[in-house]
Amino acid sequence: MNRDQSTSSCTLSEPTWDPMTGRTVPSSNKMTEMGFVGVSLSRSLSQVAGNALRANISELGPLVLPYLEQLRCGWGAVHRKLWVTAGRKEIYVPDFKKAFEHFCIHAGGRAIIDAVESNLKLQKEDGEASRMTLHRFGNTSSSSVWYELCYLEAKGKVKKGDRIWQIAFGSGFKCNSAVWKSISVLDPQERNAWSDRIHSYPVQIPNAP
Repeated sequence: MNRDQSTSSCTLSEPTWDPMTGRTVPSSNKMTEMGFVGVSLSRSLSQVAGNALRANISELGPLVLPYLEQLRCGWGAVHRKLWVTAGRKEIYVPDFKKAFEHFCIHAGGRAIIDAVESNLKLQKEDGEASRMTLHRFGNTSSSSVWYELCYLEAKGKVKKGDRIWQIAFGSGFKCNSAVWKSISVLDPQERNAWSDRIHSYPVQIPNAP
């Protein structure tokens, strides 16, 4: 696939939990009872991911959003500071669907996908590629955004001229964005990671208890 690309990244430092300092972190290395070293994820992870995402889109937004949408963001910020009482402040969320046709959200878990959808005011169908990737491949960390792009291509959803936003998270805590534009007509029959069972997706995923 021929694509135009632009990238944006932002590192958001969060306090790390340490018994010596009492500070907390969204994730840290832990030793299990069987002696294996694993990663422990804190309940604050989705909140930290949301904060990192907001910092990232503050840099990316001016590069991709239409001018009218940027004007609405600026007006919303001014209105919030001058006229709205502290108890009723609401942050205007830009409509990124005016900048992108497709979204590839880091499939690090249902909570991460839910947090990104909530922060960006996206619909469930916007996160389909992410949820199906998580269902089939599990948590493959930042590489999940490439499985998601393959899903969109295998489904024949990416048309010439479409813009795709890949959103990935990493340690630090980091949020990185990659923006692509399809500059050619894609053949959904071209083999990729989803070719063997794309016909079986999407599947219904039950809500967590």
